[in-house]
Amino acid sequence: MVSHQAVGLFPAPDAALAAAGKLKGAGFATPSLMSPIPMEGVEEVLGEKKSVIKRFTLMGGIIGGICGFLLAAGTAVVYLHPVGGRPIITIPPFLIITYEMTILFGILFTVLGFFISARLPAIRERVYVPEAAVDKFAVAVEVDDDAHFQKAESILREAGAEEVRAMKEEAA
Repeated sequence: MVSHQAVGLFPAPDAALAAAGKLKGAGFATPSLMSPIPMEGVEEVLGEKKSVIKRFTLMGGIIGGICGFLLAAGTAVVYLHPVGGRPIITIPPFLIITYEMTILFGILFTVLGFFISARLPAIRERVYVPEAAVDKFAVAVEVDDDAHFQKAESILREAGAEEVRAMKEEAA
């Protein structure tokens, strides 16, 4: 699948942020910003992204706690020992393995959530503009057809883009 992108190159970060805000306001998909330095104010323009990693951690902790308790309880049921009339499955001794498995699974799911959230490994090629790694600020937005590209180009040029390129992004 091939998607087309309109990419505008800007000399200053303020112009790039203004262009991204105008594109988002005009109904385009959320634009991508590429910058050689950290930019302030991106969250205000594009909106703050909500992290899903905490949900991965919570689910990992819940699954780990359940698995830890079931591991200890299942082992006690399968390998019966004489207990002298006491219950086979007792809570206090099983809390240690339950706690440890909760922590282990929480950590593993957090790492998994990080990789998924960071989109690693990259499943598709993303637009890359070499100038954005040196001295330019790039704003890329997905366009459907030539009419959308013309509209995006006019918005980018009005915001002060030095150059507007049409680029293709191919899925791997």
